[in-house]
Amino acid sequence: MFASLTVQLHAMTPTIARRRKSFDDLNDRGFSLIELLIVVAIIGIIAAIAIPNLLASRRAANEAAAIQAVRTISSAQATYSTTTGNGTYATIQALKDNSLIDALLADATSAPNSRSGYIFGIVNPTPSNFVIGAAPASAYRGTRNFTSDATGIIYAAAATVGTVPTATSGAAIGN
Repeated sequence: MFASLTVQLHAMTPTIARRRKSFDDLNDRGFSLIELLIVVAIIGIIAAIAIPNLLASRRAANEAAAIQAVRTISSAQATYSTTTGNGTYATIQALKDNSLIDALLADATSAPNSRSGYIFGIVNPTPSNFVIGAAPASAYRGTRNFTSDATGIIYAAAATVGTVPTATSGAAIGN
């Protein structure tokens, strides 16, 4: 009886060994810690390259939106002057009340209400002139102020964050 049991155990030993080997193979199929660290490092390098470019693109988009908003307000001033204003220029509120600019642009006079990261204002409109100013609401929203007057020329200057310019200054940009 013991002899037959010994023969059966010897016959089962290769099967058990094969099973054990197949379990070891399963454990060897995963990624090592070094391989995972290399992948994380590569992702970090890609992020370090991409994030500054993304932020620069966002600033450029904010500045382009601010330039367009200054053009919109300038056109609204010309329309107001030739129609309702009888030759005079208006405040932002008057342009809003006459539906010449939308409420979002008219209300973008403080940082919490900024439009595309910029705040806007019209300084002392007179019968003969006005100054439209746009300034970034915070340093990471834009790097330039924009101004325009009754001539319609848009100027760009270094940003004064949170303070709308009161006079045209800087270099004229492509109109």
